Amino acid sequence: MTTAREKLLAMMDAALKAADPAVQIPLNMPEKPKGKTIVIGAGKASANMARAFEKAWDDPLEGLVVTRYGHAVDCEQIEIVEASHPVPDAAGQKAAERILEIVKKAGPDDLVVCMISGGGSALLALPGQGITLEDKQSISKALLRSGATISEMNCVRKHLSAIKGGRLAQASSPARMVTYLVSDVPGDDPAIIASGPTVADPTTGKDALDILRHYQIDIPTAAKDLLTDSAHETVKPGDACFDGHETVMLARPQDSLEAAAKIARDLGLNPVILGDAIEGEAREVAIMHAGIAHQVANHGQPAAKPCVLLSGGETTVTVRGKGGRGGRNSEFLLSLLIQFRDQSGLSALAIDTDGIDGSEDNAGAIIDPTSWQKAQDAGIDLREYLANNDAYSAFAKIDDLLVTGPTLTNVNDFRAILIE
Repeated sequence: MTTAREKLLAMMDAALKAADPAVQIPLNMPEKPKGKTIVIGAGKASANMARAFEKAWDDPLEGLVVTRYGHAVDCEQIEIVEASHPVPDAAGQKAAERILEIVKKAGPDDLVVCMISGGGSALLALPGQGITLEDKQSISKALLRSGATISEMNCVRKHLSAIKGGRLAQASSPARMVTYLVSDVPGDDPAIIASGPTVADPTTGKDALDILRHYQIDIPTAAKDLLTDSAHETVKPGDACFDGHETVMLARPQDSLEAAAKIARDLGLNPVILGDAIEGEAREVAIMHAGIAHQVANHGQPAAKPCVLLSGGETTVTVRGKGGRGGRNSEFLLSLLIQFRDQSGLSALAIDTDGIDGSEDNAGAIIDPTSWQKAQDAGIDLREYLANNDAYSAFAKIDDLLVTGPTLTNVNDFRAILIE
C-alpha cells in the first residue's frame, strides 16, 4: 500500500519534473543570426537552461551565466560562474559587470539569448550610481526580514541597480534578443522575475521609496538620491531597445500544480488547486490552508476525501525571533502542524522548488499524523519554535526535513495537503 508520504513525494516529483526548463528549451529555439550567438543569464535555474540551449544549438556560441553557489553545471562553450543568494556578494557584482560588457559589444547581426530565472536579482548585483555593494547588501537583508512581497522587493532592487529594470536589454541594443524565463513570481510577470533585466519596467523610483518607507527601512542618502533622480529611471515600455525582443515563458507554477494534480488523480485522489499565486505571511497562510483541509475532512467540501489541496505562490516571513533557522515553507508547515496536531488522515509537504528553503540546506519539510507525537516525545514546544522563526530546527529534531539538493529549476513554492 502506498503511504501518505509516498503519495506526497510522488506529487512533488511530478511538480519538479514539469518545471524543468531543459525539457522546453529544445522546443523553443530561436532563428539563427547572421552574426554571433551570445548566451547570458542569471538565476538558480539559469545554468541548467544554458546547458540545454548549448546542447540544442549546433552552431558556435559564447557567453556567461551566473547562478547560485552549488547550482552550476558543466557547459562546453558558455562560462558558468557562481555567486551568493539571497544576499548579493562581490562575485555577483563581478559577474554582472562582465555580462554588461559582453552585451555592449553585440552588433545588429548578433543574437543575445538571455536565461532568466528566480534568484537573478541577487545574482546580478550591480549597484546603481553612487551606491555600494555594502549598501545593497544591507537593504537586501532588511527587505528579507521585513515581510515584503517578492514584487515589492524586486521593485526596490531594480531601481537601485545598474543592470535590472530593462537596463540589460538597453545595453544589448541593437542586437536581437530572446529572453527565456522560468517564473518564480505570483502572476508570472516578466518585469518581476529576477527584477526584469531585459523587459520594460512600469514602476518608478517613487514606488520603491514608498515601499521602503512602508517597511520602515532606512537607506543611505546616495540611495535616496538615486531613487529621486528621474535621469536614472528604469527603462520604460515603448523604448526602442525592446523592438524585436522576444520573451519565452518555459515554466510556471501552474504547470507544476497541474502535473501534481494529474498524479493525484492517478493515485485515486481528488485534487483541488487553490491557486498558483498565493501570498501572505507563511504562518497565517498555513492557518487558512488548515481551515480548508478541515472543511474537506469534516464536510467533504470543496471536494470529498480522499483529497489533496495543491497551491503555489510565494509566502513571506516577518522575522520576529533571534537566531532561528528556516525558510518560508518550513515555517508554513510548522504552523500547519500546530493546527493539525495528531489528527488522523492529515499529511502535508511544503517546499521551495529550487531545493533551498530560504538559506538552509533543505527544500522544506513533510508531516503526517506521527509528526505531532514525535515532537511531544522529544519535548519540543512547537509554538515556541514558531515564535522564534526556527522551523528548521524543529523539523530536524523530529526527522521531518525534506532535502532534495539543488533542483536546477525554480517555480516558487509547492504545497500539497493530503486528506484521507
